Amino acid sequence: MAETTLPVDAADAALVGRVWRADVGGPAVVAVRPDGLYDVTSAFPTVRDLAETDDPAARLRAAPGERIADLAAVLAATPAEHRDPAVPHLLAPVDLQVVKAAGVTFVTSMLERVIEERVRGDAGAAAQARAEIHQLVGGDLRALRPGSEQAAALREVLVAEGRWSQYLEVGLGPDAEIFTKAPVLAAVGTATDAGVHRSSTWNNPEPEVALLVSADGRIVGATLGNDVNLRDVEGRSALLLPKAKDNNASAALGPFVRLFDGADGGGGFGLDDVRSATVALTVDGPEGFHLDGTSSMSEISRDPTDLVAQLVGPHHRYPDGAVLYLGTMFAPTADRHAPGQGFTHESGDLVTVSSPRLGTLTNRIRPSDECEPWTFGVADLMRNLAARKLL
Repeated sequence: MAETTLPVDAADAALVGRVWRADVGGPAVVAVRPDGLYDVTSAFPTVRDLAETDDPAARLRAAPGERIADLAAVLAATPAEHRDPAVPHLLAPVDLQVVKAAGVTFVTSMLERVIEERVRGDAGAAAQARAEIHQLVGGDLRALRPGSEQAAALREVLVAEGRWSQYLEVGLGPDAEIFTKAPVLAAVGTATDAGVHRSSTWNNPEPEVALLVSADGRIVGATLGNDVNLRDVEGRSALLLPKAKDNNASAALGPFVRLFDGADGGGGFGLDDVRSATVALTVDGPEGFHLDGTSSMSEISRDPTDLVAQLVGPHHRYPDGAVLYLGTMFAPTADRHAPGQGFTHESGDLVTVSSPRLGTLTNRIRPSDECEPWTFGVADLMRNLAARKLL
């Protein structure tokens, strides 16, 4: 439903997205306005062009555009099986930005990654390993700051116990784990299928906030994300991270990017609102299974500005900007099938990621080879925009 897809204060929000228009054979940049979606592609051929302006929120609000549809109609036409060529359908709300992700940014997820590594991706051995790790570490680690003296001291203890891990290195050390989640244009949006590799038997959703970052490192907006993860594959070896993370339709973003339009601590929406956000997750399975979870951004170990500073700088630049998943504290451990087996997806799971001021991202889980294939790449986009005389 359009009402639940949008933020609770949508009337005050600067929301940008993308839709596919069959009548022009390509994507359009749209502004979400009270009476529907407006095509502003004539002003901003790509979301990248909008993000690189001095004030994206103000520029979006001022952009002239053609009203093309009601949001409700576009949502209804977005699932692949319900496509109507006469009605646009939603895409991921970013385009030329590279899709990156920060891992091990919450203590809970850090410990779960350590467990994955210790059991080599065996879900059945995870419960015992989890108990052993919690007994060893003890206390509340949420106040620890990576790279601090306290974190270094904990590192020494763990090394002495023979329990050091590459995940603890990025969870406690000075350097963040930042990896490429998906190629440019490969992300999927809301109301579509999200992909899990068919070979995986232990996997889960990762509900997150993702930042829209300009080429010069400015954080200009935020959206929701589901960083679908194959726990068994990553647990076998961290060198398999690309296979665990980057599969067809495995990067979900949306529903829209909310552009920053207020100073932190003031009106509008800004980075402080991201820092205080709570991200909720629900999973509803075809067999009646239900799971709820939350991830509180206030418990993140690294501030978003630190993560962005490690993403973009003199050592690495992104001339078309980037989208950065910030990580999650949610790692489901509830048994779904048999005691000790934990949670894993089933085909047909409906996954909902929501936060009041960012809206709701909904995806149905399917094997990645059954999801709509990614066929429209950067060259296709450039040719389409050129044919429409937008370049």
